[in-house]
Amino acid sequence: MHFPVSGVDTPIWLPPLVAMVISYFTSMAGVSGAFLILPFQMSVLGFISPAVSGTNLVYNVVAIPSGIYRYFREGRLVWPLTWMVVAGTGPGVIVGGIIRLSCLPDPKPFKVFVGCVLLYIAVRLLPDVLKARATQQADVSNNRANWRVEIRDFTWRQIAFEFQDHTYRCGSAGIFMLSLIVGVIGGIYGIGGGAIIAPFFVAIYGLPVHAVAGAALMGTFVTSVLGVVFYEAAGVFYQSTGMAVTPDWLLGGLFGLGGVVGMYFGAKTQRFVPARWLKVMLTVILFYVAVRYIGEYFGVF
Repeated sequence: MHFPVSGVDTPIWLPPLVAMVISYFTSMAGVSGAFLILPFQMSVLGFISPAVSGTNLVYNVVAIPSGIYRYFREGRLVWPLTWMVVAGTGPGVIVGGIIRLSCLPDPKPFKVFVGCVLLYIAVRLLPDVLKARATQQADVSNNRANWRVEIRDFTWRQIAFEFQDHTYRCGSAGIFMLSLIVGVIGGIYGIGGGAIIAPFFVAIYGLPVHAVAGAALMGTFVTSVLGVVFYEAAGVFYQSTGMAVTPDWLLGGLFGLGGVVGMYFGAKTQRFVPARWLKVMLTVILFYVAVRYIGEYFGVF
């Protein structure tokens, strides 16, 4: 099948299948999988114009609601954390989109940027992976009575919630600033920021991945909506340049349909998977893609 906007030629079943497999695993950690679907579009499908960022965000918009629904249904959405993430990443993703179009239209330096972002995430996750024992977050029980999140405090100073008989706290201002920075990076990369902020929650703030995954996905969804609107509107101003900016809605929608299935079942089965194994999987994938992209730029691959 030919996609006129992106110029991609691919079997119609391939995008949904790839997205379903990727999102099933990544959604367990609060990540939509867009950070892997973007390299797939660029390297496998040959979609290298700036429009790939907006198309990637279309995937997020279509796919994420099914995962959020599962986390909401199980009472595992930390709403205060969600609102702080949205407040920070919202404006950040617009700034990131501007940077992407004005400074990174050439795919080669963009690939280096992508590789560096992925490598940084992998390095942040590595200490947890190398621990001899699973972290406390991985040892959560399957007692259904303890799986709901209970909000204990939400002020401009701190966010506190209880999960699995433990109380977790983090600074509201710190979460906002982190979200703002992540929003800029996510806007450039076309992922909404969830792939970056979810590991931060776990590795730096020590929050349980089983509780914050829903908040990370919700933040990614909202910022992705803003990002799609931005790239669609920006396309009007770049028509005379011949540079493709507006999203390929058909291609992004096909990826999204696969993501709907993958995220729903990923969120449904997440609590049966130890957090440490999720980190192992993500770290291996992140290191591979990051090294591959950086190596391509320097002619190693």
